[in-house]
Amino acid sequence: MTERLPVRHVKTDKVAELPTATWSNCLVLGNEIAISGMTAHPASRDNKLGAYEQTMVVLEKIRALAEAAGGGIHNIYKLVIYVTDIADKDEVGRARRDFFQSPYPCSTLVGVNGLVFPELKVEIDAFARLDVDLRTAVQTAA
Repeated sequence: MTERLPVRHVKTDKVAELPTATWSNCLVLGNEIAISGMTAHPASRDNKLGAYEQTMVVLEKIRALAEAAGGGIHNIYKLVIYVTDIADKDEVGRARRDFFQSPYPCSTLVGVNGLVFPELKVEIDAFARLDVDLRTAVQTAA
């Protein structure tokens, strides 16, 4: 019989997870942290937040979940970023530079027609490992 990975459903008061939700914001599977697509909602609902500001709100939610899972932003190795206007890529990139240190997580940027609420400009999925620390990465030449 194959040994099963322990699974933890991680929650934090810093990121709402509604009792009616049909998803988990954060699961830890062994050493792997999977974080569902985060948006700037509800902060974006009453405020006119640009792509930079929304990205920073989202990254702070991801930080809170990674820390609640026992890690930090240095454990994040991959982001998948969805934007409703590909022209916002520079502002999203600026937010990533302001939030992370080099080496940056691997990243995919995808333009989409829309997100769950019309005011949203950015949604980000994040993947981390508790046994990975990007602060110790060694640069190799090609």
